[in-house]
Amino acid sequence: MMFNEFIFTPDNKKQLQDFKTSWQSRYNNKKEAHKELEKGIKKMRKLQDKLYASDTYALLIIFQAMDAAGKDGTIKHVMSGINPQGCQVKSFKAPSQEELDHGYMWRCMKELPERGKIGIFNRSYYEEVLVTRVHPEIIAKNQKIPGINQLKDIDDSFWQNRYSDIVCFEEYMNRNGIKILKFFLNISKEEQKQRFLKRINNPDKNWKISLSDFQERRYWTQYMKAYESMLQNTSTETAPWYVIPADNKPFMRAMVSDIIIHALESLNLQYPEVDEKKKQEISKAEEMLMKEE
Repeated sequence: MMFNEFIFTPDNKKQLQDFKTSWQSRYNNKKEAHKELEKGIKKMRKLQDKLYASDTYALLIIFQAMDAAGKDGTIKHVMSGINPQGCQVKSFKAPSQEELDHGYMWRCMKELPERGKIGIFNRSYYEEVLVTRVHPEIIAKNQKIPGINQLKDIDDSFWQNRYSDIVCFEEYMNRNGIKILKFFLNISKEEQKQRFLKRINNPDKNWKISLSDFQERRYWTQYMKAYESMLQNTSTETAPWYVIPADNKPFMRAMVSDIIIHALESLNLQYPEVDEKKKQEISKAEEMLMKEE
């Protein structure tokens, strides 16, 4: 299955509002979506084993979304069959003082997956063109960037430079064997409200509640503009953005699983060939075992 309808391609002049937040046409119902996900988990387990054994490529999966869109649950369900030794998950919160004393991508760079592994970023360096775009005072106050002393110093060229940095960084990763998958989980404002209410009414989910999440809803329009600008400027052939309908969790998870599997299969992964020297070692090992009393 091709996934072109979910790829944000700047050339086609699509806007974020052109992408649905609810979609299930590939699956007849939630049960069917669950079964599709179970199949995907089994396929992914085999592909991850080949990825690890081949030790040539790495896979970086980036999730960006508004709060309550389902990033944590998608990571939990879609990656449930993965060998933990071959996978690392990093969630990026507000930067520490040490992180602020470096360039804004430093903390993400040092978390990149090594060859043979899958890395998952729950939020990422893209926060620096999303949260900071909506709240530029964060940059002026905390990031100590030369020439940026007040809000008026943060103009359009500033954001274009950040987009350019990100695109160049992703091209660098791609050239060095890191395959990048970027998912924007596209939730509607009404669905987010309903999920927030469920958290409030479920004591077992109260720990997830943060007042700041609710306060950020006031900036929904600004965030949608920031996401659209991000998609338009950083969705490339090397690392396209997939805009995934997120109002229906089972369908969203099955779709993400399918795209990850397709990406891994495109790498044409193979187990390493055993050379003559290795074959002799194996033969010797077998001989030693057979001689044991």
